[in-house]
Amino acid sequence: MIDSRTLLKKYFSDNSLISSNLHSFNSFIDRDLQIIIDENKEIEPTIIPHNIDEFKIRLDKIWVTKPEIIEADGSKRNIFPVEARLRKITYAAPIFMEVSAHIDGVQRESFTTQIGSLPIMLKSKYCHLSGSPREDLIKHGEDPDDPGGYFIINGTERVLINIEDLASNSFIVEKVKIGVSEFVGKFFSERGSFKIPHLIERMKDGIFYMSFTRVKRIPVVIILKALGVIKDEDIMTAISSDRQFDEVYINLYEFIDMKTPEDAADYIAKKVGITQTREIRIDRIYELLDKFLLPHIGIEKEDRKAKANNIAKMIKKYILAANGEIGLDDKDHYKNKRLKLAGDLLADLFRVNLKVLIGDVLYNFQRIVKRGKFPSIKVVIRDKLLTSRIYSSIATGNWVGGRKGISQRIQRINFLETLSHLQRVVSPLSSSQENFEARSLHPTHIGRLCPIETPEGTNIGLRKNLSLMASITQTLDDDETIKHLKNLGLKLAR
Repeated sequence: MIDSRTLLKKYFSDNSLISSNLHSFNSFIDRDLQIIIDENKEIEPTIIPHNIDEFKIRLDKIWVTKPEIIEADGSKRNIFPVEARLRKITYAAPIFMEVSAHIDGVQRESFTTQIGSLPIMLKSKYCHLSGSPREDLIKHGEDPDDPGGYFIINGTERVLINIEDLASNSFIVEKVKIGVSEFVGKFFSERGSFKIPHLIERMKDGIFYMSFTRVKRIPVVIILKALGVIKDEDIMTAISSDRQFDEVYINLYEFIDMKTPEDAADYIAKKVGITQTREIRIDRIYELLDKFLLPHIGIEKEDRKAKANNIAKMIKKYILAANGEIGLDDKDHYKNKRLKLAGDLLADLFRVNLKVLIGDVLYNFQRIVKRGKFPSIKVVIRDKLLTSRIYSSIATGNWVGGRKGISQRIQRINFLETLSHLQRVVSPLSSSQENFEARSLHPTHIGRLCPIETPEGTNIGLRKNLSLMASITQTLDDDETIKHLKNLGLKLAR
């Protein structure tokens, strides 16, 4: 019989307690960086030399190497964490990118350039300590039992706190005590840098309304018709193919005179307050519907039918929940929560700061073009800009979206305190408000979050810690998810 201590020893020798954070950081560099670059693939300056018709800057491949340092004499060499701590410098690796310039569809120049430096998480696969045996770690002046999972910025060890948030792209129906609607359906549609709240409610007149971005309380039937589902029969079938809901009839009857998608789009335009000619009004509304209505489904014209089907299914869920045929959703249930780990937080930071870098490149390029010169793209990329902004956020903890305290100085009072800090989970809710339900222990926390470790005082229940051996699954791509479901026997409808 195997001694349980031997099993535990084997588990801890093969698995890191903070492996989820390491995987998250590795995934950020391997996958998310390229996705963010592809979102901003083509840059088109508005001011270009007179003798050319079209000029585009294209961002291609991006990659990160291992941490290195450039000394005062210009020499480059690898740097290890202990040296970064002692010399009060940042343990970071250069980010390289392939950039090309295209004139009238023909490539003019193509080069590889450094666009900045990225702080590297200790013990991740881009760290020099990754996979090193105990003897090598001791030789390099490192504690062989240190779990890693943090960054070194200007010689200070800093950890990115895990953020707990409501799951995006998930429709939740709940009962509200105040407001004109007894039940409301809410969800956040997230795509790239967009995270747009959507709200569905039913007024006392029985009409379903939807709100998102600048569009406030537009009847859902009008939105479905604007998306191309015109026939009443098609709307009923989209909501439910096997049952007809009486609640929908009053909505269809109210807007029976809307015969074309353009009429419905014009109705929305007037409600939003767009006052130009009919054609411009319709174009602007379709631009708004494509870009800001359920952007996670897609932002192209072809995605409108899928958006209409999704909205119809939300209406069905709303009706069933309001009639008590299915249960209401529990916001505090952990299936409705997602954790943002270090990789996700860095992706948010990089996405915003890449846009700043692109804006800077355009400004510098156009400024030189105004003087009558035609610069090389190499000249207008400032690598210090991205680097300083990323360093500043991690050094101060002030993150994009106005969040504070995301990065904290790691606590080294004792080893357990350090492990606890690396596993911390913080809710974005305000500690000065009551939020009783969010603070209380939920049955779904068991095995995932420690039921005991939370501070006293205003932060109680909002600052939590992962259970010691909890691991967090990474987000799967849609294609991968469908592939897994097919393997389990899913058949796609024809």
